[in-house]
Amino acid sequence: MGSQAVLEVRAARKRFGAAEALRGVNLELRRGEWLALLGPNGAGKTTLIRAITGRVRLDEGALTLLGERLEPGAGETAASRRLGVIPQEIALYPELDARENLALFGALHGVARAELRARAEWALTWTGLAERGRARVKTFSGGMKRRLNIACGVLHKPEVILLDEPTVGVDPQSRERIWEMLEGLRAEGASLLLTTHQLDEAQQICDRIVIIDHGVAVAEGTLDELIAATVGRARTVVLTLETEPAEAALELPGVTVQGRELRARTDDISGELPPLLGQLQAAGLRVVDVKVQAPSLQAVFLHLTGRELRE
Repeated sequence: MGSQAVLEVRAARKRFGAAEALRGVNLELRRGEWLALLGPNGAGKTTLIRAITGRVRLDEGALTLLGERLEPGAGETAASRRLGVIPQEIALYPELDARENLALFGALHGVARAELRARAEWALTWTGLAERGRARVKTFSGGMKRRLNIACGVLHKPEVILLDEPTVGVDPQSRERIWEMLEGLRAEGASLLLTTHQLDEAQQICDRIVIIDHGVAVAEGTLDELIAATVGRARTVVLTLETEPAEAALELPGVTVQGRELRARTDDISGELPPLLGQLQAAGLRVVDVKVQAPSLQAVFLHLTGRELRE
């Protein structure tokens, strides 16, 4: 992964009537990296992605793709032809078969006729759909449609790929295959910007994370950097007891109790856990399970954006 930016968003602002969707967002996608763009509903993610793809004109700010300034309404440019977009909605023709969909979208993306057949064969193998190439898309499962949808968006071999919830509504096997497919593109040099509500997936696969809320970027960095800047690196130890503890156990310093479950935060598991277990044993309490929870992206996300539901 290089430090060169292939996509830059600078001071992006966009207002829809009285609502300010973007309030000066800055974002940088580096060459060869996975970047997660996260935020609650209404945070401004969709508006930002639409601005990058030319569907929304910013009121202020600048967008640069592969060194070229993006201007909505300017038509297709050399840079925009190197951009791939994978929408959350399935954008396929259900009455056409897989090969016909690939040929159609390949042509729309400017793939030369002489290359279309080879690209379609590559895509069918890449997605695990080689045996279903002549089957109508309407007969496909949700996971098969998702994989074909991705293939149609990258058939022109883009250098920058925008992914909007690429695994929503699919089974675990299809989800795993999709991540393998996308990691393969990254290994070949593509840079990927991912928007998702699956925080566990973003935590596992992304190199850096940008969290936006109320139209501004409230945090950005690696997971370790975000944890250090917000919730801290302390672990949570969860102890499950055989029986609900007596009142005396509630007096243990730094320990919270809910039913048979005790929780404590610690910076030194090896130094602090044994004495705690000894105290519980001395109190006649038997521990039947111990879990150590590391700080997560979800904890960071909730710390920064709150726990209130947003529609």
